[in-house]
Amino acid sequence: MASHPSFSTVAELLKPITWFPPMWAFACGVVASSQSMGGNLLLIFLGLVLTGPLVCASSQAVNDWFDRHVDAINEPNRPIPSGRMPGQWGLYIAILWTLMSLVWAWSLGTWGFWACALGLVLAWAYSAPPFRLKQNGWWGNAACALSYEGLAWITGGAVMMGGALPDERSLVLALLYSAGAHGIMTLNDFKAVEGDAQMGIRSLPVQLGMVSAAKTACAFMLVPQAVVVILLLNWGLPWHAAAVLVLGLAQLPLMQRFVRQPKEKALMLSAFGVPLYVSGMMVSAWALHFSA
Repeated sequence: MASHPSFSTVAELLKPITWFPPMWAFACGVVASSQSMGGNLLLIFLGLVLTGPLVCASSQAVNDWFDRHVDAINEPNRPIPSGRMPGQWGLYIAILWTLMSLVWAWSLGTWGFWACALGLVLAWAYSAPPFRLKQNGWWGNAACALSYEGLAWITGGAVMMGGALPDERSLVLALLYSAGAHGIMTLNDFKAVEGDAQMGIRSLPVQLGMVSAAKTACAFMLVPQAVVVILLLNWGLPWHAAAVLVLGLAQLPLMQRFVRQPKEKALMLSAFGVPLYVSGMMVSAWALHFSA
């Protein structure tokens, strides 16, 4: 067996496919700031690298290291349980990427740095003892949702504001879409119910049962979107409100199928419903951009 992992194994551990959500949320924060993007392209690039290939990748490495025993049941072909990531290399990479993220964030201003630091704290608290927030689906999914969506959005706004805190409307939207992302995070739990139950991880499907957890996930996704529609109307942005409403309604048929067959259709809702959800995020961000 090799004494160190191959490049492809490291890339697999860092899961590039998971980098899109926080990078998208960061972009939403950039747009919502109402600042000119043309003169800030370098900062935007640095922020996108921070939220995806650094912070999100760190969280994936941390999670895989502390989940290696559960993954040995649910997904034994992953880098660590399969042995392709030998020894403690998974932990070393998690620590290295965390430190790299903090150093990188230092160049993005006060709020950008502290939003990054909080995201990393949540990533470690989610997976690592003594907190291991993922042991309970309510807390664990909240930590992930806030880190992936809200803090990434706030970081995008802070970078564009020269390190200052974004305005109240942007913060409200960031928190609302974070709340909705709690439901999105729950979708990922349906594929691992058996292993989670064996290892004492109280995900929402384990706690509530498949159907109740599916209904809860859908409610978490839909209610914040409804609140966003109301807020956009109150802010005098009816066309953007209508677009977010249409995108939300388009998710309903997918959610109905998901509730009827939670385990079988969770991936379907992730693949087709979540893009509609995140499209609403960007519509909302552009609403703030044009109304400044």
